Amino acid sequence: FSWWIHSRGSPAVLWCSGATPPTYNPRMSLTPTSALSPLDGRYAAKLAPLRPLMSEQGYMHRRVQVEVAWLIALSDAGFAEFKPLSPGARTYLLGLVKHFSEADALAIKEIEKTTNHDVKAVEYWIKSKFEARPELELASEFVHFACTSEDINNTSHALQLRAGRDLVLLPALDRILLKLREMAHNLADVPMLSRTHGQTASPTTVGKEIANVVIRLQTACDRIAAVKILAKMNGAVGNYNAHLAAWPDFDWEAFARKVVETPEPLGLGLTFQPFSIQIEPHDYMAELFDAVARANTILIDLSRDIWGYVSLGYFKQKLKAGEIGSSTMPHKVNPIDFENAEGNLGLANALLRHMAEKLPISRWQRDLTDSTVLRNMGVALGYATLAYQSLLTGLNKLELNETALAADLDGAWEVLAEPIQTVMRRFGVSGAYEKLKEVTRGQTVTAEALHGLIRSLEIPQAEKDRLLALTPATYTGMAGELARRV
Repeated sequence: FSWWIHSRGSPAVLWCSGATPPTYNPRMSLTPTSALSPLDGRYAAKLAPLRPLMSEQGYMHRRVQVEVAWLIALSDAGFAEFKPLSPGARTYLLGLVKHFSEADALAIKEIEKTTNHDVKAVEYWIKSKFEARPELELASEFVHFACTSEDINNTSHALQLRAGRDLVLLPALDRILLKLREMAHNLADVPMLSRTHGQTASPTTVGKEIANVVIRLQTACDRIAAVKILAKMNGAVGNYNAHLAAWPDFDWEAFARKVVETPEPLGLGLTFQPFSIQIEPHDYMAELFDAVARANTILIDLSRDIWGYVSLGYFKQKLKAGEIGSSTMPHKVNPIDFENAEGNLGLANALLRHMAEKLPISRWQRDLTDSTVLRNMGVALGYATLAYQSLLTGLNKLELNETALAADLDGAWEVLAEPIQTVMRRFGVSGAYEKLKEVTRGQTVTAEALHGLIRSLEIPQAEKDRLLALTPATYTGMAGELARRV
């Protein structure tokens, strides 16, 4: 192909020689087929719980919440110039937060067209709501008082992340944990051939392999939940410069801490960050995103393993009426839920890890590179949420195929070389490991051949009888007990 850059004003259009450049209609409505991101297109309905929290509207909502909390707290600080607000005024201000709507968000966006500054647009919108309310009109200059934009933004991001974590991410992970724990218990005693390095290995049980994931995922979830969500309210470069210029004898640090840590709705219910430049350092965000990525990595591992077990026939998948597995092969029942989960977990982790590495870095007292990255928090959590739903759907479709599991075990008598040579070593039989290696490694091993070997061993008869009774399906150690314990 011969490629050209064809520019007619701005933006440039990249087009292929001989092809007609596509036309762009700025009035195109956002629909599932026109959305640029599949999160707001193909998968929009699945992410409805996350959208009010992590969207631009959710961000504006939290900014209004922070501005209102700061304003009410200022009125209670004891300043002669700003008397405490009346109960009616407080109820009205808190109502702006409680009843914040899409129309309110659009009104703020309209103001932003003039200000070209999103936080200032929020401030002006709040002040516009004071019209015909003399008490609030007199207090209007205390909206956003002594604040830098980042005082509002970092607290808003913190509120968004806390809500996204506590209301969407952790509940979704808990549902996966509950399903996995149920599977671990129900399948605790179902024997399964292990495959280390892809080769037959000492048997386990299906439940024990699921239990391994439960323990890992529970630990990861605990770490996600334990991350303290931090926020600062200390002015342009973190030193309360403007605050002290206004009231030099006031304890602004204690005041800011109180606003940040007082529970909602009068405060923010976050953890106070006392030291910062203009921006909160974002180290807690890196910790949170790393913790989520670690949980996602565990689930990628699970998705791939289950995909493999479906391929081996250990699991069948419940059929859904009308569903098609292939456009040309009618027999197909593909493990698409696990593939979807793996793909979206990978996308989530790419974003989460980039943010964890990038966000704690800021030139001098502040640069703007974090701002555009932070607007993608919802995208990262959206891909994770989508993956959790796909994975749970896939787990709920699984049906155990005990016939396939049993057949696999019955064709792997070589795995009993391990217990035989271990018992031989217990009784001092020289070269036990080497003898079993000679007759089993890389060879087809039958029960008869192993039994003949066992009968020839110079070990107590009771031990011979115990080994002769052993089968691949019964050689599972503590697997069942460990699975039930999880």
